[in-house]
Amino acid sequence: MELIELTASQAGRLIADKEISSVELTGACIKRIEDRNPSVRAFRHFDPEFSLAQATLADQQTARSALHGVPFAVKDVIDTKDFPTEFGSAVHEGRRPRRDAKCVSLMRDAGAVLLGKVVTTEYAMFNPNETRHPLNLEHTPGGSSSGTAASVCDHMVPIAFGNQTAGSLIRPAAYCGVYGLKPTYGTTDGTGILPLQLYFDTLGYMARSIEDLQLFYGIVSESHQQASWPAAKRLKIGLCKTVQWPYAEAQARAVLIQAGQRFAAQGAKIERFELPESYNDSVALHRRILYAGITASLDADYRASPDKMSPQLQLLLSEGRATSAQELTQGKAKAEQYRQSVNRCFGDFDAIICPSAPGEAPHGWATGNPIFQVSWTLLGVPCINLPVGFGPNGLPIGVQLVGRRNDDKNLLAIGQSLMRDFSPIHL
Repeated sequence: MELIELTASQAGRLIADKEISSVELTGACIKRIEDRNPSVRAFRHFDPEFSLAQATLADQQTARSALHGVPFAVKDVIDTKDFPTEFGSAVHEGRRPRRDAKCVSLMRDAGAVLLGKVVTTEYAMFNPNETRHPLNLEHTPGGSSSGTAASVCDHMVPIAFGNQTAGSLIRPAAYCGVYGLKPTYGTTDGTGILPLQLYFDTLGYMARSIEDLQLFYGIVSESHQQASWPAAKRLKIGLCKTVQWPYAEAQARAVLIQAGQRFAAQGAKIERFELPESYNDSVALHRRILYAGITASLDADYRASPDKMSPQLQLLLSEGRATSAQELTQGKAKAEQYRQSVNRCFGDFDAIICPSAPGEAPHGWATGNPIFQVSWTLLGVPCINLPVGFGPNGLPIGVQLVGRRNDDKNLLAIGQSLMRDFSPIHL
């Protein structure tokens, strides 16, 4: 196995055992970026000399964590003192933060090596960017965590930060065939991350294994996230088509059904699951709250530099301005009722599965439809993309594993159990 093919957890163990060095691993990632980034365009800011110096320092130190010496990348809406943070916007071109975001400082304190900044869409919204799908350059990698997903998929880096305010993490993880975790809302410190709608903004994680997610999220949440699902306890998983099922393409439907059958063959109990009808307005409710929040967050930038904002973003801001303060307050109150009741909806199910995205990554550069993420974002529940298969075009299709609020550790254990002996589906 080549160094760039190692998962973060594998690499961490090899570094700890002195079988490889952080410098060797970081150098291999740098070589991969130099070879592939001109076509994939996942990295926005990249400094080999800086990262190799950090890796050299890591090799000289006693291991501080299971990811000591392992390179990581950071979405360009998350502050880094050693690299620009420009929010994917011409308004902030050349912006240099004075300090790292809390999540970045925690990773660096844990001995991980900052490899650089990966591309985001404009203000982490829907306007397409320059990143291309590593498996087919004519297709989108999704967004807004475009560079995050593409860089992990293409073995430029083993783990990377993204974030989600609508569908910005799970969708690109699904399109690129990597594991992605959007944890329970509010479980990690968001200091130093671009605020869009603070009621939804959630730091996220991408990797090539569940164990990587457990370690990565554990460092940033400052809590132990590694657990195994008890072998004696049979998993009960709800197969949830959701009210958005008409948006699912044939391949996404087929993969979800086949994944459920595979999980059942492995011993899980799979039964149909339906959310309460009262949640059916969650997509429209999310949009109303989101757009109003973005309008407020970006008001100063809009007033100073409207000419540097895309027409798509300006239309979004116009819609957000049409929402009154009273409507926003009422919308948040309703969303909060949903959040407080959602755990009860699971009944005796351990988790549920549903589509991660409408299908394979679309042809072209549009970031894709977030329809299968926004309800979960509004509810604040943890979600994991499980890369379970490939569609007729040979591009990945994922299944979204969803759990109760604040049950992230168990959800990760469930995901690990389901995927341990899973062979990919090929349509």
